[in-house]
Amino acid sequence: MIFACGERWTNPAVMLVATDLLDLEHLMAFAIPQARECHARLLLLHVIPAAAGFSSDPAGRPCYDPASAVECAAKTLHPWVSLARDAGIDCHAIIREGIPVQQIYAAVRQFHVDRILIGTRSRGKLTRLLLGSVAEQVLRSVPLPVITVGPEAHLPVSGSHDKQVVLHATKLREASRPSAVLACRIAAAKNARLVLLHVLPPQDQLSHRGLPSSIDSATLFELRTLAVESNAEGGLDVPIESRIAHGNPSIEILATAADLSASLIILGATRHSTMQTLTHDHTIYRVLAHARCPVLTLREDNIVTAENGDLESVEFQL
Repeated sequence: MIFACGERWTNPAVMLVATDLLDLEHLMAFAIPQARECHARLLLLHVIPAAAGFSSDPAGRPCYDPASAVECAAKTLHPWVSLARDAGIDCHAIIREGIPVQQIYAAVRQFHVDRILIGTRSRGKLTRLLLGSVAEQVLRSVPLPVITVGPEAHLPVSGSHDKQVVLHATKLREASRPSAVLACRIAAAKNARLVLLHVLPPQDQLSHRGLPSSIDSATLFELRTLAVESNAEGGLDVPIESRIAHGNPSIEILATAADLSASLIILGATRHSTMQTLTHDHTIYRVLAHARCPVLTLREDNIVTAENGDLESVEFQL
């Protein structure tokens, strides 16, 4: 299945915040500025697992009463909806019952969502594993830009006059081109500088493999070519810097982002890196968990660039 990324991925008209309610304060700190910047409609989605509707009667017998869970969720969401509306954002709360990732998928289709925001894990001990599982399944199954806000992410320091930096870590293969073009477009929309980063193995490993010492210059040429082509495809003139690092990919990506005070990290995720179980040793998981800014991931295995995306043609893999 092929899905086209277009202008609405750069400037989303509809953004969906998938929340477990415990992470609302952290997520909304990022969602409200993004929605205001893009003039996007904001949807706050909370999914109540079926088990949450069970309680006990006075005799201790289990009874199914989802109404109380819905009422509690509505009360929690209401002040955030009001806050967003006070900021001039069209915002609505959606409460559904069922399997979280399936309900997220259904909402994406129903409301023609262009971008999803989600936390990497909850701050609550009891729901940490569940939320991590939901975030992972969303990354696996939804061929849309997904912005994850990890526990270490924070907003840029207010009053800073430095130009924003968008960091795009690329593996430099043909499938990486769509995410590079999207990174270029997002940088243009933010009036930001774009940095393309490619991480090579440590120097001693290159020598051990017998790889030529000219690999750095060849890689730098590829990065610069990608930069020129990404600008050309979008009809843009974004300032793009090309960088090469040697070492562990997740460490180098996080270190570069911190050094640049990046406001956004963009990662292209292939089926190999997202469709398998994410563990603490995978690059994407580590970056999502420890980045000091939001991370946008985009599945590259089923995307081509085009002017307009057709949400109705998307076949989500659950």
